[in-house]
Amino acid sequence: MKTITPQAALGYLVLAVFVFLSLLPLWMALKIALTHPSDVYTSAASLTPETFTLGNFLRVMGLPSDIELTASRASPIDFMLALRNSVIYTALTVSGQIFFSALAAYAFARMSFPGRDLLFFAFLAATMIPSMVLFIPNFILVKQLGLLNTFTGLVAPTILMTPFAVFFLRQFFLSSPKELDEAARLEGASQFQIFWRIALPIQKGPIATLGILLAIQSWNEFFWPFLVGRDASVRVMAVALSDFMSQTGRGNPDWSGLMAAIVLSIIPVITLLVVFGRQIVESLQTSGMK
Repeated sequence: MKTITPQAALGYLVLAVFVFLSLLPLWMALKIALTHPSDVYTSAASLTPETFTLGNFLRVMGLPSDIELTASRASPIDFMLALRNSVIYTALTVSGQIFFSALAAYAFARMSFPGRDLLFFAFLAATMIPSMVLFIPNFILVKQLGLLNTFTGLVAPTILMTPFAVFFLRQFFLSSPKELDEAARLEGASQFQIFWRIALPIQKGPIATLGILLAIQSWNEFFWPFLVGRDASVRVMAVALSDFMSQTGRGNPDWSGLMAAIVLSIIPVITLLVVFGRQIVESLQTSGMK
């Protein structure tokens, strides 16, 4: 039987403390979501709900009970519409970024043209620019094009490509055997056919990992959708959650409704991380080594 040294025991203890502190906010959100709105402030110090109820979840999904509405003086958001909008926004952003970033990454990795390395370093330098700096010019452009409150305006700044996605995929395209490209070229395949039928299928694992990372980022995006997508027809989940910040009779945050909506909205993200977490870590480690 392997004995645990004091140093190892201390390490496990520190790890357990960090795990507890990391999970505590999620647990408190779930606890408030299961608490009756009238008891949120009276049971703030407790780790368990004093009055257990699922009414907050029903209210968020558009199935309110009279007791919950009376206690919170709040109206439910159109949860299913916001969920649909988030799915559309995420799907458009992820699919567009993967396709166009893969094209750029393949060009940087497998094609020779004047200024290739200089252009790639410019892409890397773009990662140093804070995204907040680009919000104002992007907003002005989207407004002048008449794309406010449309999915086109929502995805316009990020659907083409991002420097991180290009860098991530380029590392894997560099490792692909060039003999496959040469053999396909001898068979008369065009450059795009080589990319689409050979290079891209080989990198299914890294592309899936990138898709998951981009999906999580897009799902949690708030500021840009808040600027250009305030209309209910295109309002994503992160923006819809802000309605709970001033829904009570006195204008105070509706904490129970907000936490219930947050718990429901993070279920897809947690599912992705649980199912594909190992693949994400392995792909990131491989990308770093390359």
